[in-house]
Amino acid sequence: MSSQNYSSMLPSSTQQSISNNNRPLANFHPCVWGNLFLSCPSKTDDNAAPLEHGELKEEVRRMIKEAADDELLHRLRLIDTIKRLGVSYHFEIEIDEALQSIYEHDCKHDQTLEATSLRFRLLRQEGFKVPCDVFDKFKDGQGKFDKSLTSDVKGLLELYEATHLRVHGEDILEEALGFTTAHLQLAKAADTAEYPLSALVSNALDRPICKSLPRLEARRFISIYQDDASHDETLSKFAVLDFNLLQNLHKEELSKISR
Repeated sequence: MSSQNYSSMLPSSTQQSISNNNRPLANFHPCVWGNLFLSCPSKTDDNAAPLEHGELKEEVRRMIKEAADDELLHRLRLIDTIKRLGVSYHFEIEIDEALQSIYEHDCKHDQTLEATSLRFRLLRQEGFKVPCDVFDKFKDGQGKFDKSLTSDVKGLLELYEATHLRVHGEDILEEALGFTTAHLQLAKAADTAEYPLSALVSNALDRPICKSLPRLEARRFISIYQDDASHDETLSKFAVLDFNLLQNLHKEELSKISR
């Protein structure tokens, strides 16, 4: 069908619009964001921030390397904290080397529930093949998880997070999920865990780490970590500064896109 014959089939108003080379207007509603992203923080607002960020980053890098001789649980906690604070992308090589060492040399020394669960989760997150039978030692003579574990809320929380990395056929992790969920809910209801552990339990029951958005998880965890009496001041300060600088970068990008 020729374009001339096709146009003759259109309404007269449309034919007139086409003939005048005027495209029909679409009345889109205004952007819900308005001009919010047109303005962005100036890079010259705080020239000292990038310099301080670089210095703190090297201090944290030194912390990771020096932790190589520490006990297993301390190394695991440090790596997990760095990941949850959202700054692990600065130290991918150091973290990979640390986890490789843990995978090769520390498979028999993680005796506590917390250490075993944390090691299992961190290694599986990075693709290491860790068997689920490492949790067999926490069962009683009847093949059930030992009831004495219920008093270890921190260990239960780490086991709960580890179960969300299970694959098909890992029945022990399916059983562990039910066991930990039930007892963490009881601990939450009875308010037996002190803050900030109570906040971590509540957040985990609502949304486990592996199902959370990394940046939102980082923002939430930064606040909780700062209230922890045992937190590292350097790591905490670096996480806050890194989050703010990265947020400003995102604002700058949104400003360019909006324009």
